[in-house]
Order: sequence, then C-alpha cells, then structure tokens
Amino acid sequence: MKKLLLVFAAGAMISGVGLAQQPMTYRGEIMDSDCAKMGSHPDPNAPKCTVECIAAGSKYVLFNAAGKTVYQLDDQKKPVQFAGKKVVVSGTLDKATSTIHVTDIKAGA
Repeated sequence: MKKLLLVFAAGAMISGVGLAQQPMTYRGEIMDSDCAKMGSHPDPNAPKCTVECIAAGSKYVLFNAAGKTVYQLDDQKKPVQFAGKKVVVSGTLDKATSTIHVTDIKAGA
C-alpha cells in the first residue's frame, strides 16, 4: 500500500495535479484588447482611449510592450481605476489561455 501511495504522489507531482500555482507578478499597462492587438493607442491620451474602447465593447487586458505580450484578465472590475496606466498585476497565469486570474493590481512601472 505504501508503494502505491508513493507512486501516486510522484505521478501527481510530475503532472502538477494537486499542486496549487504560486501567484506571480506581471508588469505592463492596463489597456483595452483592441488597442493591445495594435500594440498602442491611436489616441495619445491612453486612459481616455482605454475607457472609450471598453465602453465600445473591448475588454481590459495587461499589455507588456517590452515583450509584446497580451494577458487576458479574468477580473474586469479591478482594472477600471488603472485604465491606460502602468501597473503590477498579481495572480496566477493560465498558460493555455494567457489569462491571469487576478488577485491584486497596484500602480507601478
């Protein structure tokens, strides 16, 4: 029985089953998904542009300009106050969907 439990535990560790992901931090700009696809805002006023695009149906994302990476954000309420601003997002990343399960957002660079 002990051998069976050890084999099961080892298999779970290798496959990641039962292991909670550790929250990480991600840096970038809270942007709307449409502008993130283009890699920038057409309007020089980033906060205004982001808010207008969100009102038109876009979603909040985290855009990292250095890596040209776009992360979807599962929480669409926390980013509101940071629209068009540089932030640090804490959470866990679902690599399959590039979605951050947001636990916190803070102003940052």
